[in-house]
Amino acid sequence: MILMVACVGILGAFLAFDTIPAQARKVYGQPSAGLGLFDRAWYGAQLLLNQSKLLVPVGEGAQQPFIIQSGESVNSVAYRLEENGLVRDAGAFRLYMIYAGMDQTMRAGIYTLNPGMIPMDIAGIIQNPTSQEVTFVILPGWRVEEIANLLPTSGLSVTPDEFLALIRNPAGLSLPEGLEPGANLEGFLAPGEYQLRRDISVENLVQTFLDRFSSELTPDMLAGFERQGLNLPEAVTLASIVEKEGVVDDERPMIASVFYNRMQAGMNLDSDPTVQYALGYNAAQQTWWTNPLSLDDLKTDSPFNTYVYNGLPPHPICNPGLTALQAVAYPAQSPYYYFRARCDGTGTHAFAKTYEEHVQNACP
Repeated sequence: MILMVACVGILGAFLAFDTIPAQARKVYGQPSAGLGLFDRAWYGAQLLLNQSKLLVPVGEGAQQPFIIQSGESVNSVAYRLEENGLVRDAGAFRLYMIYAGMDQTMRAGIYTLNPGMIPMDIAGIIQNPTSQEVTFVILPGWRVEEIANLLPTSGLSVTPDEFLALIRNPAGLSLPEGLEPGANLEGFLAPGEYQLRRDISVENLVQTFLDRFSSELTPDMLAGFERQGLNLPEAVTLASIVEKEGVVDDERPMIASVFYNRMQAGMNLDSDPTVQYALGYNAAQQTWWTNPLSLDDLKTDSPFNTYVYNGLPPHPICNPGLTALQAVAYPAQSPYYYFRARCDGTGTHAFAKTYEEHVQNACP
């Protein structure tokens, strides 16, 4: 009798070590190669008892950033996920991570998660931060085509064509106050570094750039534009010229003063970057900013060419940085009407009151 009971027990144990792992594999996939026979059965049994905590999302909710620190333990991560309402049960989540071997492979990084995700899927997501977000950088002075050219290698799913189409016809977007509906968005995409989801839509991408632009415009800056007699589109257009003309930030208020002085005197702005913008892409130089410009280039018939047409161009020629916008809001007070690059390679400029002085400032 005792022998029979022992045999039944051994048979039951054998079946448990055989059937439970098999059932767990069907639901949770292959276990970690580091688990022994007993551990596979034990973890498999626990996971099968906790299916509702691992296969059903917590519920609806907004996306939120979740940061895993370097060297953080699976216990800490599981606890914080439950605390943030992203998984139902930290213990069950930890069991699955160990069962799948993911406790050894999760990586530090910034993730975008929401309560509508299945906990098992969250476990997979936190294995690779690059699957969620990418860093995207817009440099001050880039025109929209230069931003578009970066998209194919950025890791974002947005294509250059759909990006440029939305820039030129921004239907459905929330525009900066003072910008007319349907206006070209050149100039209003704030330079800087962005952390973006790889699957971001073109609408959300452009809206992100616009929102940062709006957030950087202070009431004092807007009042400064108004004091200079400019509305927002005009101020950004002038700032885009100041951005391309200036190299040293400290000089930009002085450069802005030159353009204000010329406009007040009824003079053309005579800005080389506006000609470069009008010319467009230079295939031979492989750049959007032709340099040097020829005398024929300066005669290009385009409303953006400020050598030919008086006043500001129809819209900005690039996306200016904050220092250029501030220079337009708070220009220097100067008697100058001309400036040209110095010959010392510093990127600074020599300023002049008269054309004769301007000619004398030319490099030998």
